[in-house]
Amino acid sequence: MYHLLKGLHEYLTRKEEFSIIIIGLDGAGKTTLLEKIKTLYSDAPGLEPSKIGPTVGQNMGKVSLPSTILNFFDLGGQRGIRSIWHRYYDDCHAVVYVIDAQDRERLGEGWEVFDTVLSSPQILDVPLLLLANKQDTPTSLSVTEIRQDYEAWDHHRRESARRRHPEDEAEEGERRKSRIASLEVLGVSALEGQGVREAVDWLFLRVQNSRQDLGDKATKAGWMSG
Repeated sequence: MYHLLKGLHEYLTRKEEFSIIIIGLDGAGKTTLLEKIKTLYSDAPGLEPSKIGPTVGQNMGKVSLPSTILNFFDLGGQRGIRSIWHRYYDDCHAVVYVIDAQDRERLGEGWEVFDTVLSSPQILDVPLLLLANKQDTPTSLSVTEIRQDYEAWDHHRRESARRRHPEDEAEEGERRKSRIASLEVLGVSALEGQGVREAVDWLFLRVQNSRQDLGDKATKAGWMSG
């Protein structure tokens, strides 16, 4: 009887698990963001920024929220590692793309990579959050400026594509255009923690709202850790 009651209790109190990947260029602050999330949401604080090095492979952090566990996977952003991001798309429930709002010289490269992510069919219906990181520095672009910069870049991309291959540009998916129009951009400082709780709250609400559309993915949330 004890084992039966224990099993029933575990069944009734178990939490749904969701996997969230954090991607972006190297140096954007992805690992710092993950460590700040761990510090804010767990008893064990994350690494100090001075101890964080370039990510080779992945880092993981788990956040326990009411009724839900969010498993975060920080993927390396070096050019050679980006080619494996797509392997994580099928089983993720949300995507966080981190942009360094201070590094204006690499914004174009950041948008090129972001556009590749945005065009991936595996995550077309998966919640996507764009974080403008390093808002603690006075030279960083604001959320509004980051959005405007991306829209200007995307407009230039579409104009260039239309001139070169008008037939291909005409076939660009309406859902992709709609996604760009509704793209959520939040400002954060992974170093100071500014905006990090708001970002996690956004992700929590979106994975809860989209779980029906994601089918059985929630049962696979521990695929990388188990």
